[in-house]
Amino acid sequence: MSGTLEIPLKGLKEWLEQETVSIVEPLKVEGGSLLNDVRGRLDDVLESCDRLLEDAEKEIAKGSSKTYRRARVMYKLARNFSETINKVTIPDEVSRESLHMLLEDLERMLAAVGRERWKWFPLISPYFIIDRRRFDIALKRAVDSLGELRSFLTNKYVKAKDVEDAFSMVDKLLQSLSDLDEIEKIKKRTELRKRFLEKKIEENQQKIMSIQGKSEVVELVQINEKIGELEEKVKHSLRYLQKPFLKFQSLARGPGYSLPPDEIRKLDEYLSNPFEALATEPEGYATLKRVLQKTEDAMAQGKLKLKSSRLRKAREQIDSVLHRDSLAPLHRSCKEAFFQRQRFSTSGTIATFQSELEQLQKDLRDLGKQKEFTDSRGAVLDNKIKGTLEKIRDQKKELEKLVFELTDKNVQVTL
Repeated sequence: MSGTLEIPLKGLKEWLEQETVSIVEPLKVEGGSLLNDVRGRLDDVLESCDRLLEDAEKEIAKGSSKTYRRARVMYKLARNFSETINKVTIPDEVSRESLHMLLEDLERMLAAVGRERWKWFPLISPYFIIDRRRFDIALKRAVDSLGELRSFLTNKYVKAKDVEDAFSMVDKLLQSLSDLDEIEKIKKRTELRKRFLEKKIEENQQKIMSIQGKSEVVELVQINEKIGELEEKVKHSLRYLQKPFLKFQSLARGPGYSLPPDEIRKLDEYLSNPFEALATEPEGYATLKRVLQKTEDAMAQGKLKLKSSRLRKAREQIDSVLHRDSLAPLHRSCKEAFFQRQRFSTSGTIATFQSELEQLQKDLRDLGKQKEFTDSRGAVLDNKIKGTLEKIRDQKKELEKLVFELTDKNVQVTL
């Protein structure tokens, strides 16, 4: 046994064809001869069918009461036999696929003809005995040819089939390499797209940081942070009034109680946005005090039903606001922060920055989604590449093994 041969995949078919010519060519010749035998035997069956048709036509023409009906049956049967047999195509090329297809066609055809013969020949008996025997002999020879074809394909043609399988494996391996090349091209385009998106994301982040670093924007952010803290303080300071306000709101909207529109609006504000409601009150927050006074009156009249603990805490908080002006410092802080934000919000510079910032943040979210999709697609392509490489390794290994079995030579296929 010689050393390992390195053969390029694209030249392997030609090399293998030369190495196996002594195996394949005799089998091709024998297969061709077998096809000729099958063709000849089917022609014999067709010829016997023609004789059945001719003799049936003669008897039908005579109009004999004894043979007329049987002749009609035989005529129809012979015509059906011919049509069924003519559906079988004998291939010109000898290959495992062509022989296998012919074998299946012959099996179906002979089974169909055999069933019809078994069903109708007893009805024709005892007439046309010579024609029927001639047909049976031709049919038997055709059945024998089916057995010969099956034996040849199953036993003798195995080596030639292995060569054909090796050729097929070469084509599959070439296709896998082509698939890998295409996937890698897509992967490369995906990587370029990913780098482009990363660059755009970085540019947007830098622009956002630049805008956020502007003194006006920094100051606005600080004001918003302060407002956030004040919102929590206002909620905390009015926490025991939420339930009474809700009940008073329902009462004021009912038919049995009247509250001025400006006080109803302010009551709604204190429930929905207590910070802004307090911040927009004039000095002394007179509207809140009027609402609180009327809330206290409603509780005293029993129009607002509260649990004793809630009622006590609500009265304490109302008393603190009405009589000790407990919200005054918080009120001033809220008004100052609120109007500072308004001043900045109406500034043309801030408006421009805000608009740019919102657009940049929207673009950043869109870019982030695109990058996420690109990363996901990249992961899918990585798995495809890995799977295709494994497939190529397995196909190459299997092909080299089959080549060794056919040629008794160690061959390393180069891709």
